[in-house]
Amino acid sequence: MSTRYGKRVKLTIDLDREEDGRWIAEALELPGVLCYGQTRDEAISKAERLAIEVIADHIAHGELASASLGVSFTIPDEHLARQ
Repeated sequence: MSTRYGKRVKLTIDLDREEDGRWIAEALELPGVLCYGQTRDEAISKAERLAIEVIADHIAHGELASASLGVSFTIPDEHLARQ
């Protein structure tokens, strides 16, 4: 992971729904941060927690500046996300 995020990390959560009704939430800027949930909110919450853990791990290993602790999440197309 590079320090391309600068002083703030802004992540985009992409949502999708499986045919069985489960939700998938993925932090697009962090490869591998993808979580399932029985509800939309559960999937988002799990993805946000995992993203924070990944960022903390990168900070701990000196791969990202600690100033990147200012993290925010965006969920585009909120109307579609609530289907």
